[in-house]
Amino acid sequence: MSEAGDAKGVFASAAKKVKMGKRVEKALKEKAAASSSQEATEEDANKAPEPYTCIGHFDADFTELCRRAGLPPTEIPPVVLRAKRPGTPPPPDPKAKDPTPPEEPVDVAEEEPKPKTYVTKEKYSYFKPNIQVEMEHEEKPATVTEIYIRGWKIDDMMVDIFRNCFPTIEKLNTINLWNVGLTDKTLRDLAAIFPQCPNLKNVSIEGNPIAEEPWACLIGDDSLIVNLSLRHNEITDRGASGIGAALSTVTTCNKNLISLNLSHNKFSDVGAEAVVKGLRMNRVLLCLSLASNKITDKGAVKFGELLSRFPLTHEEVVERRKLLSDKGSPDRGTGKSPPPSRRAESKDRPGSVRSGSHLDKGDKKRDKSSKKKDNKHEKKNEKEDAGKGNKTVVMMDSKKDKDEGAKGGTKKDDKWKKGAKAVMADTSRHGSRAETVNKTTKGKKTTSSKDKKGGAAPESESPDMVEAINPLLDSVESIDGQLWIPGNRSIINLNLSRNEIGEAGLKSLLLALQYQITLANLAPHPALKGLMRLSLGRNPIRADSEAYQKLQDLLLTRDPFYKPQAKSPDGEVQSLVG
Repeated sequence: MSEAGDAKGVFASAAKKVKMGKRVEKALKEKAAASSSQEATEEDANKAPEPYTCIGHFDADFTELCRRAGLPPTEIPPVVLRAKRPGTPPPPDPKAKDPTPPEEPVDVAEEEPKPKTYVTKEKYSYFKPNIQVEMEHEEKPATVTEIYIRGWKIDDMMVDIFRNCFPTIEKLNTINLWNVGLTDKTLRDLAAIFPQCPNLKNVSIEGNPIAEEPWACLIGDDSLIVNLSLRHNEITDRGASGIGAALSTVTTCNKNLISLNLSHNKFSDVGAEAVVKGLRMNRVLLCLSLASNKITDKGAVKFGELLSRFPLTHEEVVERRKLLSDKGSPDRGTGKSPPPSRRAESKDRPGSVRSGSHLDKGDKKRDKSSKKKDNKHEKKNEKEDAGKGNKTVVMMDSKKDKDEGAKGGTKKDDKWKKGAKAVMADTSRHGSRAETVNKTTKGKKTTSSKDKKGGAAPESESPDMVEAINPLLDSVESIDGQLWIPGNRSIINLNLSRNEIGEAGLKSLLLALQYQITLANLAPHPALKGLMRLSLGRNPIRADSEAYQKLQDLLLTRDPFYKPQAKSPDGEVQSLVG
């Protein structure tokens, strides 16, 4: 019995040890799994999240980028629709059967309904940062067209967020920043983002004084901005000098900006002269506002010279000679060598000596015989093409060009005239703000009409508008050893109101306008119509000044919407307006 009990005890202890071993093994496995899962979570926490790819929905992209940047949900500026003034109700229809329904008796005890002309919001919500947007279709988040940010600081982190989401907004055409505390770095970063937005045309940065005044970075060579407003930025002569240099130099010119608003700043005649210098070679800008600055008669005289005519400087004369040289020999600018002379391989005379009078008779006969063969070959090809039902298109020769020019211009000139009229009418309607102008495009093909036999003539390339001529290639006049060229006639709207311009500056502007009118009558240009609107209000100028009255009379006839008064058969003057 004792042996059996001992064996049973040994067996029980062995079984206990096995159970303990399994428990230990299980505990070790659980501990290893827990440690591995903890290491995995630590690795996930240390691992950088994948970069976010913007989808073009500004609200969703901006919110997600702010969240990834570490902003708490309560501090992320919301994206809201920009408030609009409610539209006026339509007038009652006079043909309606019952235009005035009977009024129901109003119960005085009932509470009067709230008006619908405003929306109530939470207290202080108006002062919280937000981003206002306008969309083509409110139900489609991908149709954001305008972005307005007002009254809160845009720092480096926010600029990085805009760098990711702005270029993906396909229909974005307007960015308006007011009092957002920009610095030199943030402004330059934003200026680098703007060219990446494909349809961005209108930029307004106002109420952002910057000590370094790097405003010229917005008007770089790669800038696509069409309308730029820089009001209330405390721009001095230093900033105006940079803007003038960005508008144009002897060799460069901004080709997109057509409206520039520099009103309510602090530059004087020095800054105005820098802007005038930038407009000497610029024939793209249409509207310029320099209102509410410190411009005196000296600056107004400079504008008078710009608008009438001015002498070329030494650098401009040198550049003009280069352009004329390149125009005379197109291969010079490409680096190609000129074609070798006809007798370059002759041993009797060097190839550099040319003389048409030494052409022997044998050569002339050979030339005549070759021309006859070419003419016969061309006639034969024309007959073959006519038999097939096709018609060859012959390029217009110089004689036909001259005849067409004598008859009154080409179709290109007509298109340019129509485009210029539309731009002038739109500019006069909206004041200093001009809408986008279609730039010169090349390579567009126009399909010609089919001939009588059904054959289609080949397509010919023709631009919609004639390219603008470089001012240095314009006609010059030599006066006292200097070359003078006509002034800037592309500006059609100039605002110099609320400055310090007196009688001397007024007379200079009057002479400039008279010169433009005379030049337009003698040598009309389809696109360069000259100044049409000049604002001089609130300057120290007497209202009864003779020069001021003449200037106003001339500007009245220059107004695109001006209609002269017609006389009735009785001799009374009647207005054609309305």
